[in-house]
Amino acid sequence: MITGGDGRFRLEGRVDMNNADAILREGARQLFNGRPATIDLGGVTAVDSAAVSLLLEWQRTAAAAGQPIQFVNLPAALRSLAELYGVSDLITAADSSEGKKA
Repeated sequence: MITGGDGRFRLEGRVDMNNADAILREGARQLFNGRPATIDLGGVTAVDSAAVSLLLEWQRTAAAAGQPIQFVNLPAALRSLAELYGVSDLITAADSSEGKKA
């Protein structure tokens, strides 16, 4: 589900309660190496609240490692969930062309 490297990664497919733990573990192996990371979510096809939790956990992990991380191309459904739960300001998201927060 996570492809890429050299600081730029792409997450694809569903991100929900059924697979969020597996994606979290995969991310831990690939994303956190002390270098800045940008995760493109443009290939995510469906989300639930677990996707919001996943992004927040990745941010906590990155912060603990002193590693900058940002998310680009958040799907509208993910943005809506983040707003619904009142955490949109906590997610370090930038639209790849407009620099918008989640």
